[in-house]
Amino acid sequence: MIDKKKWVLHILQLLQKEYPDAGVRLKWTSYFELLVAVVLSAQSTDAQVNRVTGEMFKKYNRPEEFAALELSELEELIRGVGLYKGKARNIKKMANILLEQYEGQVPSDFNALLGLPGVGRKTANVMLAVAFQQPGLGVDTHVQRVTNRIGLVNTKNPVQTEQELKATIPIDLWSQSHHLFIFHGRKTCMARKPNCNECVLKDCCNKIM
Repeated sequence: MIDKKKWVLHILQLLQKEYPDAGVRLKWTSYFELLVAVVLSAQSTDAQVNRVTGEMFKKYNRPEEFAALELSELEELIRGVGLYKGKARNIKKMANILLEQYEGQVPSDFNALLGLPGVGRKTANVMLAVAFQQPGLGVDTHVQRVTNRIGLVNTKNPVQTEQELKATIPIDLWSQSHHLFIFHGRKTCMARKPNCNECVLKDCCNKIM
C-alpha cells in the first residue's frame, strides 16, 4: 500500500526540479496592493492583473484612495480583468472596512481576512503565505484540477481539497506546493489538453497509472 505522505513529497520534489522559479507572478509593493491584486486575479490571468495594476497603482495604492473613488471610476480602472464590476464593489467596500476596523492595515488573521468583501479562502491563504510568511495553501482551479488528476485528493469541493492537502503535505511546504501545482497546471496539466506524454509526473500520476 502506498505511503501517501512519501508519495506527495516525491511529487513535490519532481515539481520543484521542473519549476525551480515557481512563485508569485503578481506585482505588488505593499500588503494592500497584494490584496487588491489577488482579489482581481479570480478568473483572470496574472498578466491581465499586472497590466491593470501596473497603471492603477501609479495613481491609487492606499485604502483611503480606493475608498474615495467613485465606483464607476474604479470599474473603469479595472475593466481589463474578468468580473470587474463585482470586483470594483468588493474592493471599495474592502477599503472602507480596512479604514474603519483595521486603521488602514491589512489584517494577518485568517478569519479577519475572510471577513473582507471579495476575500475567499484562496485569497486568505495566499495573503497569509505570501505577505505574512504564515502557513497557507490556497486552492484555485489549477490546484483543484491538478491534485485531483494526480490522485492526491478526490473531491469536487475546494474547501475539502484544501483540508485534505493540508493534512497530507508538511506545513512548511504548503505555500510552495500551492505555487508548484499552479505552475504545473498552467504549463503541463492544462484543463483541456494535458501534456501527459511529457509530464514529469507521468510515472506517479493516477491518471496514467
